Amino acid sequence: MAAEERSKTAPSGASGIARPPRSRLDQPKDPRRRMLPDYDPEAFGRLSERIARFLGTGRFIVWMTLVIIVWLVWNVFAPADLRFDPYPFIFLTLMLSLQASYAAPLILLAQNRQDDRDRVTHEQDRKQNERSIADTEYLTREIASLRMGLGEVATRDWIRSELEDLAKDLDDRLPLLPAESDEDR
Repeated sequence: MAAEERSKTAPSGASGIARPPRSRLDQPKDPRRRMLPDYDPEAFGRLSERIARFLGTGRFIVWMTLVIIVWLVWNVFAPADLRFDPYPFIFLTLMLSLQASYAAPLILLAQNRQDDRDRVTHEQDRKQNERSIADTEYLTREIASLRMGLGEVATRDWIRSELEDLAKDLDDRLPLLPAESDEDR
C-alpha cells in the first residue's frame, strides 16, 4: 500500500527517486508568503498627503510651538524629581529630529504624488488645447468658404443700391422723354 501511495503522489523516474508533483499550468500558483506586510500604496499616499498638508499649516506651527514651550517650562520650573529632560534638553532634540526625519519623506512623497497629478492634468489640458485649435481651424475654414460663397450672392444692401441707381437714372431720363399728350393715350 505504501508503494501505491508513493506512485500516486510523486511518479518516480528511471532512477527511482521521487519527484515533487507537477503543478498545473492552467491554474494560478498559490501566493507566496512575504516577509514584509502588505500595504495599500494609495492609502499610504493619501495619508502622507494629509500629514504634509497639516505640517504646512499655521495650526501645526502653533501646536508645535505650544508643545515646545510647555516642554521647556516643565523641565526648567518643575520640581527636580518630576523633570524628565534636564537643561541640555537632549530628549527634546531627539524628538524634534525624529519628527523632522519622518516629515521630510512624507512631504516628498506628497509632492511626488502632486507632480504626477499635475503631469496628468497638463497632458489632458494639452490634448484639450489641441482639439480646440483643430476645431478653431475647421471653423475658420468654414467661415472663409461661407464668405466666398456669399461674395457671389446678391445681398439686400447691394440690391437696394442697384435699385437706387436705377431710380436715379430714370429720374434723370424723365425730362429727356417727350411729354405725353392726352391724345396719345
